[in-house]
Amino acid sequence: MQTVNTLANDPTSQVASFQAQNNVLYKGKASVINGKFSFSFKVPKDINYQFGNGKLSLYAENGSNDANGYFTNFIIGGVGANADNDKEGPVIKAYLNDDKFVSGSIANENPVLIIKLSDSSGINTAGTGIGHDIVATLDNDNRQYFVLNDFYEADLNSYQQGTVHFQLPTLSSGIHSLKIKAWDVLDNSSEYVLDFNVSKDEELVLNHVLNYPNPFTTKTQFWFEHNKPNQNLQVKVQIFTLTGKVVKTIKQTINDAGNRSCEVEWDGRDEFGDRLGRGVYLYRLTVISIDGKKKEKLEKLVIL
Repeated sequence: MQTVNTLANDPTSQVASFQAQNNVLYKGKASVINGKFSFSFKVPKDINYQFGNGKLSLYAENGSNDANGYFTNFIIGGVGANADNDKEGPVIKAYLNDDKFVSGSIANENPVLIIKLSDSSGINTAGTGIGHDIVATLDNDNRQYFVLNDFYEADLNSYQQGTVHFQLPTLSSGIHSLKIKAWDVLDNSSEYVLDFNVSKDEELVLNHVLNYPNPFTTKTQFWFEHNKPNQNLQVKVQIFTLTGKVVKTIKQTINDAGNRSCEVEWDGRDEFGDRLGRGVYLYRLTVISIDGKKKEKLEKLVIL
């Protein structure tokens, strides 16, 4: 709760005061069944212990209609009688663009930071305790940080886990890191470091080309990293014998939300549908972007 003073344009007018409720103790989602719903959460330790009215704001929708309202006839304050033995900070997992991202991978210049948080006591997003925010610090520079409390959303019917989606600003090309720190409602903290390598958007970058599983018997997927999320990419995979004969060509258009693709799959059969014999083969993976940029890489695979 914060008291705000305002002064009208008329210099003879009096100062007006009102109270604003700026700190969100919990923001979550609950299922509505037959018009009824329920939810629970743990109140953060970082509250004002003086008793006062809280505010519950509600919004509901079913795809065609929506409703909203609020309720203030309840009191927040004081300390609960039940002791809590939770001494562990939140579990933190972080990605760029989607959850297939692996720390150390390549990224585009404007990636979306995704943070998944979980804790038995719940995640602290109140913003009332000094330094108890969800924060991401860029390149270990305390002048470059982002407070992410307002971007956290709890999972459906759960106060114990949720996700942050945050659009990062344009980043320079090269190696970067994000140090992420989060707190639970009992003021236990954890940290996680996400490393990544930004490539210029006007270039097409192709990295970490592989097929998985390898060796394989019935099917394998071709994986690769790129810096063109949410763009159509033309992918071609050619499988060769060791003597250079092409036995299979796969062509596919992909569009990934992230920087890692695993959409191209092969069943180990040639152009005529016959299963290839056991042994070592070569494959060339070629990627072409919508602006005509082209990259390719040659690798080996083994059929058992």
